[in-house]
Amino acid sequence: MSSDKKGGIAKRGSGVLLPVSALPGKYSCGTFGKEAFDFIDFLSDCGFSYWQVLPFCMTDEYNSPYKSFSAFAGNPYFIDLICLAEEELLTEEELAAAEQKTPYVCEYDRLGKERLNLLRLASSRADMALKKKINDFAKADKNLSDACKFLALKEANGGLPWYEWEIFEYPEDELFFWQFVQYFFFTQWAKISEHAASRGIKIIGDIPIYVSYDSADVYFGRELFLTDREGKPSSVAGVPPDYFSADGQLWGNPIYNWKKMKANGYEWWRARLTHELSLFDGVRIDHFRGLESYWSIPADAKTAKDGHWEKGPGRSFVKMLSEVSDGKLIIAEDLGVITDEVAALREYGNLPGMKVLQFAFLGDPDSPHLPHNYVRNCVAYTGTHDNNTLLGWLWELDPDTRSRMLEYMGYFGNWEASLPTLIRRMLASSAGIVIFPLQDLLGYGSDTRLNRPGCAEGNWSYRVTSDQLSQIDRKKYAYMNCLYAR
Repeated sequence: MSSDKKGGIAKRGSGVLLPVSALPGKYSCGTFGKEAFDFIDFLSDCGFSYWQVLPFCMTDEYNSPYKSFSAFAGNPYFIDLICLAEEELLTEEELAAAEQKTPYVCEYDRLGKERLNLLRLASSRADMALKKKINDFAKADKNLSDACKFLALKEANGGLPWYEWEIFEYPEDELFFWQFVQYFFFTQWAKISEHAASRGIKIIGDIPIYVSYDSADVYFGRELFLTDREGKPSSVAGVPPDYFSADGQLWGNPIYNWKKMKANGYEWWRARLTHELSLFDGVRIDHFRGLESYWSIPADAKTAKDGHWEKGPGRSFVKMLSEVSDGKLIIAEDLGVITDEVAALREYGNLPGMKVLQFAFLGDPDSPHLPHNYVRNCVAYTGTHDNNTLLGWLWELDPDTRSRMLEYMGYFGNWEASLPTLIRRMLASSAGIVIFPLQDLLGYGSDTRLNRPGCAEGNWSYRVTSDQLSQIDRKKYAYMNCLYAR
């Protein structure tokens, strides 16, 4: 995606937000299997041009992809088991034993107990030809290689965080296992990416701004983070009180040493962005406002309310971002407390920001989230992965706000049947790109919500089935996307 000025939106389009984990399938979690190819075909048949996913990295203990052991390594749960069976690395009996109990949610407890052991079994059957391919793959990317070493050491230390390790030599078989995992993760994804390109679908990735303290990124690059003499974070990341949380959000990620990063030309960030843009046609930079100013919280604080603002890297970082992206789509997640300085930084890079319909009716008549205020260079959403579904949001709105919103959107019937009109109004808007969470196309309620910010438990488990997808009228969306030049 390019424009006369790098970074902007050149052509109107629309798409669907759905994490890979939520795809249909038989093995407890969405994968890079046939269902991913089918979903791309579904998007193309509907006239959509984008598939937006969530971060591909390994998830934390709460199954969140926004806090991972590595910014470079892929999630092992996404590997297609059927592909491994076709390469005679798993048996039909082993596949049958891995089949899920329910198709409606990710079975994280079961995955945590069984999936890595099954993949280890598959890796033990690699022949010499495959081992050579994996070895060559592992040598090609230092950061990915470091991630495999870190994960092997973590396993050798019983899963403990790196700051509690006593063993610093990794077993060779464990290192090979993680190289095996990453090899199949990225080679399987490459085939999906090729299929998307053949069907005219661009894939938008997601880059969490921060990394986990217990990560390969911190372990091999401690000088790039703000830590004390013992290597512990001196301050951690989060956001102040906002729409989602009265206490703010205490994320706990270590904060970058931006001074040192700038001094080496943002070498680590350049590698990270290059890696992500090799996988996707564009990316969303999560928490973009943290690049202008970030919320710094004392490491021993109980809530995020105790934090304060610190200046971020600003224009020098955005300049680097433009150099690395070379015209590819970069979406600046500029939600929350946005100052004139944040807006100016986004405009400096000509980066499209985000507009969210669910934020449009909070009482501000000049809200940038109101559709009549949308600009061409923005990406508009009915909701993000952090929002309720559109139907769930409508259900929870107070009657006065709901009536005002529906009148604004030109709908005067029963509110429970208003979703098609709201979707049509978004497609008709001037926003360069419009993205819908799949749940909104299906008209599902809050029981299918993906994430509730500030709540550690019960998130990220939503999945769709093939039967549910088949209920969406592809011709209807193809018509509307054509009608509104998307």
